[in-house]
Amino acid sequence: MDAERSMLRSSQMAIQVAGVAVESSMGGAMCWSQLLDSLPLPNIKWICPTAATRPVTSFGGFPCTAWFDVDDTSVDGRDDTEGLDASAAHIANLLSSEPSDVKLGIGGFSMGAAAALHSAACYAHGKFSSGIPYPITLSAVISLSGWLPCSRTLRSKMESSHMAARRALSLPILLCHGRADEVVSYKNGELSTEFLRSSGFSCLTFKAYNGLGHYTIPEEMDDVCKWLSSRLGVDRLR
Repeated sequence: MDAERSMLRSSQMAIQVAGVAVESSMGGAMCWSQLLDSLPLPNIKWICPTAATRPVTSFGGFPCTAWFDVDDTSVDGRDDTEGLDASAAHIANLLSSEPSDVKLGIGGFSMGAAAALHSAACYAHGKFSSGIPYPITLSAVISLSGWLPCSRTLRSKMESSHMAARRALSLPILLCHGRADEVVSYKNGELSTEFLRSSGFSCLTFKAYNGLGHYTIPEEMDDVCKWLSSRLGVDRLR
């Protein structure tokens, strides 16, 4: 991978969280690091990796930083399962060295959000699409302006075992989407939520933002902070 940047906030609290924030192919780890650095969540260690450079079909095959190949940013698009698995494995490996008492979470924006939701599905299923075991336990997943890859096979995977259904039932997921998103349509945010819920992911929150395009705003980031604080018991700075 091109670069990886992490930030560790000092904390005296018993509850700590290590979270990977996965940027889109059009964003960068540095700008997301700066944004996350400003959030009032002192107990969270943010890890902001940068994807490898690869040809992307939706950009006419032009090489750019991307977590997987994509030709359509929708739940109905072709799924690059090999690329999705590789990215989910890389993200899991970044978190695998954290102490056992630290809660682990994954969040992302746009293509990074799709990678985060794929990671959620792999965790619940207990393995990647390739069949290799998923190595870590997730406590939270956040999707900003993203979509759910491999949606057509998700329900059958969750129904494949009682353990998969139990993990899906208990995993907190937050999806946020702007109604004016011109890159990943708001409808795909809604459909992603519906696919997740119908597949057993019931610990799920969906938030919509009027007038919001394919970017973030302070209101959305404040909702992320409130959700993390509520779901994981992480204190916020006043």
